[in-house]
Amino acid sequence: MRIRPWILASAVAAAASVPYIVIGQVRAGYLPSGTLDIIQVLPPAPVKGDLRYEHDRQVFKATRAMLTTPRGDLATRDVATGIPYMASAYSCAIGVNITPENAPLTIKLIAKSGIDANTQSGAAKNAFKRLRPFQIDEGKICQPADELKNSFDYPSGHTTWGWTWALILAELAPDRATPILARGRAYGESRIVCGAHNASAVEGGRTTASATLAADHGQASFQADVAAAKAELAALRANPATAKPTGCDAEARLVAQPIL
Repeated sequence: MRIRPWILASAVAAAASVPYIVIGQVRAGYLPSGTLDIIQVLPPAPVKGDLRYEHDRQVFKATRAMLTTPRGDLATRDVATGIPYMASAYSCAIGVNITPENAPLTIKLIAKSGIDANTQSGAAKNAFKRLRPFQIDEGKICQPADELKNSFDYPSGHTTWGWTWALILAELAPDRATPILARGRAYGESRIVCGAHNASAVEGGRTTASATLAADHGQASFQADVAAAKAELAALRANPATAKPTGCDAEARLVAQPIL
């Protein structure tokens, strides 16, 4: 199974803080091979002529105007998938700045789970071979098309990755679950605003992340890493010296903005 470059690059970028990373290793997640088959869990990708297919087209056309708004700016920033950006993107929702340096156990947990989720996402993409929205209808997108042309639409890998972050952080800091999960929803919806993914692919990405994490919870190593990360994050949040994020009110307004 081929690992998408962005998820491996994200993990490698945190190698100094995440000792389990081995450069060139294809699998470094929690799930033994064959534990989960997401293709049997996801609804099939929309095909031409069905209602979901036409709905995807309508959503793509209706959201092109959003690219020139502040929500479009957020969608453009959300193209990034690297661990430093993801940690920053969820810092307002958590209430403190998290980084690979101050939360290495949390990052390790998310990165390993992300490899599991991305493996499932990649398998589904290759099985369904769903075209991206701008390959079906003309419309501006927020990143170069060349960055997207060699992979398929369904399910959204960005959404899978972002929802993995959201679900894990909500488990680690349940008192902040509402803003964390709202930010995770918005990160996935940024792919709709960007024009890189269909609405159905974003829904599929959330299902992929949720199903994968459900399977991860059955692994003893995952449970141990959750306990360690929860203690780490609690200590970080309780430390008065931990930096607080800025610009959170403006971000919250964008996160709350309806897309569909």
